[in-house]
Amino acid sequence: MTGVPASAAGGSSGAQGAAGSADASPAAAGPGPGTAASDGSTGAAQGEGRSARGGKLAAAAVNQASVWNVANLLTMLRLLLVPGFVALMLAGGGYDPAWRSLAWAAFAVAMITDLFDGHLARTYNLVTDFGKIADPIADKAIMGAALICLSSLGDLPWWVTAVILGRELGITLLRFLVIRYGVIPASRGGKLKTLMQGVAVGMYVLALTGWLATLRFWVMAAAVVLTVVTGLDYVRQAIVLRRRGIAERRAALEETEA
Repeated sequence: MTGVPASAAGGSSGAQGAAGSADASPAAAGPGPGTAASDGSTGAAQGEGRSARGGKLAAAAVNQASVWNVANLLTMLRLLLVPGFVALMLAGGGYDPAWRSLAWAAFAVAMITDLFDGHLARTYNLVTDFGKIADPIADKAIMGAALICLSSLGDLPWWVTAVILGRELGITLLRFLVIRYGVIPASRGGKLKTLMQGVAVGMYVLALTGWLATLRFWVMAAAVVLTVVTGLDYVRQAIVLRRRGIAERRAALEETEA
């Protein structure tokens, strides 16, 4: 006596027999529902894995190709215009109206591409790591080259060049310092400052005389004022952003400890 009821023993034997017959004649019995589900899910999982890997490879290929998009090409053009602008600006001793007009044309193209490349990148999702780095470098390079050339030729006081370039480099550094707490957005004042600087420097690049020369003085004065005011506003925003970020981190730490 094993203590196992006959029905249970018989059921077990029947199950074993059924299993044996099923194993012995797979063609007649066919695959069980569980096997079909298992094979189907395995195949689906493998298919999803292949598509996921394919998607990653395709995304990587797109990201690599996107470096050569229209927005980045405009940024590269602006970088290439910098040495050309300097050569034209200093040609003929730096005071030839014809060469200065050509230098103004190069500067104008650079400013126009500056307006379009960022807009294209944001509108058509063409933002890349290269563009994030190269675009501000190109902006500072063409403006810095123009200001330094004008001051070296005696057309613009060096303190104006120092104020504008100091502000631009200082704010760029400030953005990097507080980027862990957030991003300082470009303000309307900052965009107006950029436009005013471009117009003022462009007027100084041209060999203007008479009332136009007087007008460009006042346009440059307005650009300098906007440069200082917007720079101080960015400093204020950076301080507020840093304080807010520190407070949020402290609150999160206290909540975690609690």
